[in-house]
Amino acid sequence: MKYFFFVLLLGFISLKAFPQNGLPQSFYDGKSVVLVSVDPGARPVMDWKIASDTVHHYLVEAGGDPVAYYELEQVVLSEEVQAAYAKAFEQRLVKNIILITRQKNQSSIHIGEFSGDGKVISSTALYGSTATNLPEAGKQLANAAKTTPSKNLLVIDVPEFPSLAGIESNTSLAASKFLPRNPLNLEVFKLGIPLEGSSAATGFLSFFRFDLFGKSPETILAEQATQKTQLESILNAEYPHEFVWLTEPKTNEELIRDRVQFLLIRVEGREADLKKSMGLEADPQTETETVVKYYIKLIVRDELYIGPEWDADPDWRVALRNFLRNLKK
Repeated sequence: MKYFFFVLLLGFISLKAFPQNGLPQSFYDGKSVVLVSVDPGARPVMDWKIASDTVHHYLVEAGGDPVAYYELEQVVLSEEVQAAYAKAFEQRLVKNIILITRQKNQSSIHIGEFSGDGKVISSTALYGSTATNLPEAGKQLANAAKTTPSKNLLVIDVPEFPSLAGIESNTSLAASKFLPRNPLNLEVFKLGIPLEGSSAATGFLSFFRFDLFGKSPETILAEQATQKTQLESILNAEYPHEFVWLTEPKTNEELIRDRVQFLLIRVEGREADLKKSMGLEADPQTETETVVKYYIKLIVRDELYIGPEWDADPDWRVALRNFLRNLKK
């Protein structure tokens, strides 16, 4: 949606224009959850847990209380999974979200207040430090924060990677919404097509993924335009029913009033992770490739239709064609 990309642009501009807008006071007096995104192509090789260990003592030195670390890509697998994590964060009385982004040429640490809802954070304009590597970014943060006294006591000395209470039950509930069949009445109602990354529920967090963070406004808009052209070409060739572009945020009531009862949703992640999040059997040893999967959300019942066959693919164009063709079965 154009609105979402406008929000991203505002966030990008804010990050550049106001790099010293201050840490939230809750950072010094409350628990923080750390979400880590690491480019596997960055050197030296470092997975997300090693990156967590690299920055942990800097976060503690800055005055924070980082109680748990998770891989960002796991949290943003889908709107449903992210909401499950958010609910668990709320149950554990988390006050802050720390985002670690390691890219090939730079590393960043950003801190914001936990929103208390499924969005997890309410803006991309967060306090942050950016440097050529994680230790430097950590030192910048610690130096900037040390002038404020912290009330966080008895913080852990090493990063922990716990399974939050409620995560498994919450994600199991989310998985139960995914149905391995096709929806009915596609010919009766319109299919809403949001552009990639346009979900306001997951977009703020996704902004800090290693493959998205720091893109210029021009690049974002160019990619949006290219994607719409390619989507339209595939939909016109493979989807025989009516579809509409969603260019601004609308409530479910507004969508239903416009006869839009279905939404085409795209998710991306490791194949095993996606399968597990959708209630399917998965092999984390072999299904390690990052793939794209499409499904259809029925708004009025909050049901999620993934189709009768697993049709994900590393190339989103192939994945979309596969999914649309399977809709005819």
